[in-house]
Order: sequence, then structure tokens, then C-alpha cells
Amino acid sequence: MPFSLFLALKYLKPKRSVTSVITCVSVLGVLLGVAVVIIVRAVMTGFGDLWQEKILDFKPHITLAAGYGGGNLVKGEDELAERLATLDGVVSVTPEIDTRCLLEYRGRVAAPVVLGVDADRFSAAYKIGAPRAGVYDLDGDSIVLGVDLARKLGVWVGDKVTIYSPKTLVARDEVYLPLKWTVTGIYSSGQRDYGSGYAVASLGNLRELMGIEHGVFAIHMKCAEPANREKFDALCAQIRQLAPNCRLVTWQEADREIFNALAVEKNMTALLLMLITVVAIFCVMNTLLVLTVQKTPEVGLMKALGFPKSKIMGAFVVHGIIQCTTGTVLGLAAAWGVLSNLQNLVEQLAHFGIEVFPKAVYGLDSIPYRLVAADVVWVVVIVFVFGLLASLVPAFLAASKNPVDALNK
Repeated sequence: MPFSLFLALKYLKPKRSVTSVITCVSVLGVLLGVAVVIIVRAVMTGFGDLWQEKILDFKPHITLAAGYGGGNLVKGEDELAERLATLDGVVSVTPEIDTRCLLEYRGRVAAPVVLGVDADRFSAAYKIGAPRAGVYDLDGDSIVLGVDLARKLGVWVGDKVTIYSPKTLVARDEVYLPLKWTVTGIYSSGQRDYGSGYAVASLGNLRELMGIEHGVFAIHMKCAEPANREKFDALCAQIRQLAPNCRLVTWQEADREIFNALAVEKNMTALLLMLITVVAIFCVMNTLLVLTVQKTPEVGLMKALGFPKSKIMGAFVVHGIIQCTTGTVLGLAAAWGVLSNLQNLVEQLAHFGIEVFPKAVYGLDSIPYRLVAADVVWVVVIVFVFGLLASLVPAFLAASKNPVDALNK
């Protein structure tokens, strides 16, 4: 066994002293720092993944809107949709009229975005699972609501809601009377914004509501691999060639603010939490400083016997690295244990009135997480780099002691 490792293990042997207590506290600090950073990174990554999944399931991957200066309607939508559907990688093409309307039921009012779609294309365009109640029937004067919107209005399947056309606010010489539509289905997307801010009706009903005879506001498309940047960009280039007069908007552009905010929050949160680990590393350095003071006579004796500075420094550096390694391994185990039981832990805290992730704030039914190997690696690397730097200072001070002065203490 190398002398430095032997001496470091000897100093680490538990004793009923202040040094042993400080060592345990230092290891605990590294444990908490590593565990907290990894847990937060995993949860934030999971949030980003789930937001992307919900967005890609509910909202269009590519939107073709009317070009600038060409009015606000896309004309010849059926022929254009047929041509777009032939492109490789396109899963569905849905001409739509999307507009914000006022819904009222027994004095309760909401202003969701009503999606006017063809009944045959609805299931392919919106992946929202089976109905929470009723059926997805858009025939006649019917409307499908999100579960949060239905709860807000106090309606259920079979109730009739009053819908007011937004044209009432802008048409000065025409009167658009409110209509009564029957709730035929209620969906749950698992995301509060989509469950409370959207409703679905037939394309014909929306045209009647908006006073439009032909054309649509946009053509929405879903593609097979929206996250594959190379294939997605190639598909967008083909679409631009087929519809040069239309304005193309991708899902990244439509929801840029959400993804930018998540990325900034993830990085800033991890950076701030790394301060916990840095503080723990200072505890490791303090442990070694106390140890150098306690072992001053022993260090002086080793130097008098001719032990080189490198071996004395190595003992204290190895001592600090062992502390960091122990704390890091225990922190990784703790992070894995917490993430594996994350939902259960949150539910247990909820029994005590502590809502860690309230749906009203985050809009999600469950807490997502995804552990990325790169995140674990950089946390471990940072801990070891800072641990090594923190160990070098006390190690250098110990190796620089004058043997005569050290033996006299």
C-alpha cells in the first residue's frame, strides 16, 4: 500500500475527537450537494421533455398561415392539404380556423381558443387520448371541452353552452347572435394550459361563427420526427416550395419562450445549487486544516526522518479526495433513491399539507424526471476538481512546516 494512502486511512480512522465529527459533517455536506444538484437537474430535464411531448401531441408541428399582405385566410386549403399529405414524413394535415371566443354557462364565463377542425381529421391532429367523458363527436352544433375548462364553467356532457362570436366586437354594421352548442365530449391532455384554454368544434360551425364562406386561418401539420432537426428542416424546405405564398411557423418558433425559459431556469438553478457543493468542499478544506494542526508534531517527525514533501502532501490530498469520493457516492445513491420514489414522496408530503408541485402552478398531473449521464458526470467532475484544489492548500501548509518548529509543538 502506498505510504500516502496508508497515512490518509490512518487519519480517517474514527476517533472520539472534533476532527472525526467535522469529517462526517464534510462528507454529509458533499452528499447533500451532489444529491440536490442531480435531483434538480433530473426534474428540470423531465419538465422540458414533458413540455415538449405535450406540445408536440397537442399543437401542430408546422403551421402554414396566410402570407404577409395576402389577407388573413389561406385559400384553396383542400387542394393544398392533399399535396402536403403526399410529402414523406407528414403524418396529418388539418385545415383549421382557430379563434378565441366567449363561452358562457349559467353565469360562468371563459374565453378559450376554439379550434375548428374537420371531424375526420381531429383524432390524427390531436393526440389527447380517450375522452374523459362522452365522445369526440363534432357533428351538428357540438363542442368538445378540456377537463379544466369544463370544470371552470361547471358543465358536463349534454349541457348546452352559449358561444359568442368575436366578430361581434369588430363588425359595426352586422350583428352576430350568440349560439347554443352541446357539449359532447371532455378530454384530458394532462397539461392544465391545454385543458383549460382550448375547445374543439367542427370547421363548418367555426366558419358560420366567424362569417366565413371559404378558406381557413391556417393549415396545421404533424410530422413523424419533429425532434430530428435535419429531417425536420428538409421537410420544411419542401413545404415552402409547395406553398411559397404562405408563412411557415415551426413548433420551435411558436413556443420559443417556453423552451428558452426552461433552459435558463434549469441552468441557473443548477448553478445556484452548486454553491451548496462548494460550501461542502470548504468544509473538507477546514477538516484538513484542523488535521494539519493536530498532526503537526507527527508531520515534523516524518520530515526529520527524511520523508519527502510529496508523500506528506499526498497523504492530505488523498484524505480530502476520500472524503469527496465518499460524499459523491452516497450523494449519487441518495439521488437515485429519491428519484425512484419521487411521486410517492410528494404524495406523502401532500398528506401533511405541503404541496411541492401544485398543479395550479405547474399545470402537470405528475412530476417528470429524466436522469442524463452528462449531468451526473459534470457534477462528479466539479466535486473532484474543487475537492482537489481544496485539499492542496492544507497539504501544502503541512508539507511546508519546519521540522524543528513542528517537533517543539
